[in-house]
Amino acid sequence: MQSVLISIATYNEIENLPRLIDAIFEHVPDSHVLVIDDGSPDGTGDWCDNRAATDTRFRCIHRPGKLGLGTATILGLQTACDEGYDFVINMDADFSHHPKYLPDLIAGMDRDGQVDVMIGTRYRPGGGVEGWPLSRKLMSRMVNAYARICLGLRVSDCSGSFRCYRTNMLRKIGFDQIESTGYSFFEEVLWHLRRAGATFGELPIVFVNRELGQSKISIKEAVKAVTLIGRLAARSWFS
Repeated sequence: MQSVLISIATYNEIENLPRLIDAIFEHVPDSHVLVIDDGSPDGTGDWCDNRAATDTRFRCIHRPGKLGLGTATILGLQTACDEGYDFVINMDADFSHHPKYLPDLIAGMDRDGQVDVMIGTRYRPGGGVEGWPLSRKLMSRMVNAYARICLGLRVSDCSGSFRCYRTNMLRKIGFDQIESTGYSFFEEVLWHLRRAGATFGELPIVFVNRELGQSKISIKEAVKAVTLIGRLAARSWFS
């Protein structure tokens, strides 16, 4: 059996996280969960400590403040690599990525030959998005098309964060190369993995916009992502 670490970055997710953790262990009871909490003032970190005291499958790393989604995600991936897990899954804390997809995401890593990254995609038949306004749907589509063209990525969903990575491949890229501290991390890491020879698979999922808590995405983050993708494209063209 392959060992799996599920990494979740949190900031003020007390309304979602307890139910999410129960649902994760319902679907993949042999997995381990790591929460990286950026000093949530709503009690998320305290809840994590209480859960960790009674469940050896669960733990939390506390950071002193909002240090960025990208750096939190890197910490989760690096922890999985350092501790010898076979796979590491990144997912959101707000039920946008439903735990019911976890078994198929893991199984997809070896279903049709070895895959290095299995992506939960919104943009394949059977996938979709619920609860987004048209403006956000258009922004997501445009960023994905831009990333595919500029970075040479042959996947339908470059910006979605619901992914399973093979740690043996992650060890090849070196996390110190990654520039992004925010949402643009998810395009950038695919670019590094493609250059390292990674293979990709996709699992259609329905992304459901959060019902509780507040979204952290913004136009500013989208602009930063577009800027970073442009820089990476330039590095590819002139290298």
